Amino acid sequence: MLLGLKWYWWLVILAALAISVPFKVTFLKWWSKREQGKKKGQHGKWGG
Repeated sequence: MLLGLKWYWWLVILAALAISVPFKVTFLKWWSKREQGKKKGQHGKWGG
């Protein structure tokens, strides 16, 4: 028992992290591409 949690709760937490980390990385890559596209679009659209 670590920090008052039983061993199976740690497995649940680790599984949730293992699932969420790749999604977070994918989302951050998509977001950065989206932001770069916005900047390019704003620059060309209004000439500023």
